[in-house]
Amino acid sequence: MQVMPHDISTRILHADRLAAPEHGATHKPLHIATGYGYETAEELTAVFQGEKAGHVYGRQGNPTTQALEAKISMMEDAVGTVCFATGMAAITGTMFALLRAGDHVVASQFLFGNTASYFKTLQLLGCEVTLVDATDAANIAAALRPTTRMVFVETIANPRTQVADLAAIGRQCKDLGIVYVVDSTLTSPATFKPKDVHASLIVHSLSKAICGHGNALGGSISDTGLYDWTKYPNILPAYKKDAAAKWGLLQVRKKGLRDLGGTLSSEHGHRIAAGAETMTLRVERACSNALALARWLEAEPKVARVHYPGLASHPQHERAGKLFKGFGSLLAFEPKADPFDVLNRLKLVIKSSHLGDNRTLALPVARTIFWEMGEEQRQSMDIAESLIRVSVGIEAEADLLDDFKQAFAQL
Repeated sequence: MQVMPHDISTRILHADRLAAPEHGATHKPLHIATGYGYETAEELTAVFQGEKAGHVYGRQGNPTTQALEAKISMMEDAVGTVCFATGMAAITGTMFALLRAGDHVVASQFLFGNTASYFKTLQLLGCEVTLVDATDAANIAAALRPTTRMVFVETIANPRTQVADLAAIGRQCKDLGIVYVVDSTLTSPATFKPKDVHASLIVHSLSKAICGHGNALGGSISDTGLYDWTKYPNILPAYKKDAAAKWGLLQVRKKGLRDLGGTLSSEHGHRIAAGAETMTLRVERACSNALALARWLEAEPKVARVHYPGLASHPQHERAGKLFKGFGSLLAFEPKADPFDVLNRLKLVIKSSHLGDNRTLALPVARTIFWEMGEEQRQSMDIAESLIRVSVGIEAEADLLDDFKQAFAQL
């Protein structure tokens, strides 16, 4: 085993090879078996009871997804990772495994629509949820209760790009022994390490920047090793094995992945692992393009407002500059014209609900991904009815800007 290089781009590129994959392959091979056999019943039992490393059944993972988990743990400097079929499966599986009826969760009010929807479901299951403006840590502190088990925030909010007070919230959770869950999908390991702000658990939708190619679904939860699971009241006796640092993630794997069944397929895991190799290059280009487009839109008289952390006009611009290596590939803007009139004149940009893709994608927020929540809730989140979300890709900057220029010229 060679010494792993320091830079994240080099480490990702050589991670499979340095882990000595089968037959000297430079990539971890694709394993599609559902079941795994052993020479003796004793060996099978040892693997089943967690006394020996190995695989029991494909619903809990396989060698291909295990290699991806190791790669993500390396990216996040985590003690371990569990992969799921989607980012939402990672979020819901983790909360299902770690929360109980009567527990309280504090979360940012600026959340991805499906995450916000899940919190409503969580309330139906007996948990209490308080949503606050997480751009100010004082709001988080004011919402905490003796029953608060978890604080959940996104690094950059989708779609309005608010940046949570990540470091201050992390200090609060550390001091009070609360699990701090950070969804870093819109920053990715290329631009931010949540462990630096004392995150306990890190969420990724692997379908986005880590994969990048829009050809695989996946999600992950990583344990930074900073939380003391001996202080968490909801760990079941069956999972208090080995070192306490493994308890939380083991319960997530067993109760959140195994029992709910949101398994990442080996085929998609293989694609995500391959896509991750170019993550840092893609994210750097996408961030550069996004900043250029945001600046152009801000100067365009036919645009009312632009939301992008890289702009000096953004309320959390200074914070984002201190926390992140780049300002992200997602921006939103409010045209003075009907958003359909703008979107339908774009020729290069794809009208799509995905994000974190190599291609630039855009959609009318209020009429698509935030339609179900209703106008009143959209107003509470400062989601304008004209808002257009743009997930900026890696096209040539001039081509991207030219597409927006020709579209606005026709308005």
